[in-house]
Formats: sequence, C-alpha cells, structure tokens
Amino acid sequence: MDAIYKIIAIALITCVATLIVKPVRPDFAIFISIVGGIILLFMLISYLSGIFEVFNSIFNLTQVNTSLYTIIFKIIGVGYLIEFTASICSDTGNQSLGDKVLLGGKIIILVMALPIITSILEIVMELLPK
Repeated sequence: MDAIYKIIAIALITCVATLIVKPVRPDFAIFISIVGGIILLFMLISYLSGIFEVFNSIFNLTQVNTSLYTIIFKIIGVGYLIEFTASICSDTGNQSLGDKVLLGGKIIILVMALPIITSILEIVMELLPK
C-alpha cells in the first residue's frame, strides 16, 4: 500500500512543478512531466516480477505453448508503451498525434494477437464433434 502513496506523491509533485515552471519555461515544463512519468514507470518495474511469476505458474499448469506466453507479454508491453507515448504526445499539445499513436498501437496489438486467436480457434475446432 505504501507504493500507491509514493506514486500519488510523485505524480502530484510532478504536476505542481510543471504548473509552477510552465509560465516561465514551457519547454522545461514538458521535460519535467516526461521525467516524472519515467520515474513512475521505474517505480513500477519491481511489481512486474510478481506478475511474471503468476503468469508463469498459470502457463505451467495449463501447458500452453510458450510462444503464446511470449506473445501475451509483448502485447501487454506494446499496450503500455503506446499508452505512455500517446499521453506524452497529449501532454505536449499534440493530441492528434497521440490519437494516431493509439490507433497504430491497436492495429499492432491486433496483428500480434492473431496467433492467439488462431490457437483458440484450433482448440475450439478440436472440441467440436466431427
């Protein structure tokens, strides 16, 4: 629970610092915002190991193909990176560019998910009576 307080504190400090600096140096305010976001991301990296362990145990129990495991983590990573990039674009006043980044990310995620969809369809087809 301490982590959420740290995240909130860093986010609020970043927002206040950005608001204070923005009238004087707008270019530096954007830099502060980006650095604050990166600090938050690095704080969250420690929680990823627990997530990986849970997913690993799930995949070991279900005996799912390990390539699907890799694809799922890549999709999650792409989703987070795209969202972070789109937020930076929006913060810098480029909402239209941020929207394009989100659209591109959704298309990439769909393409990456095709092997998973194919695998699910194969499993369903095996279960159906012939």
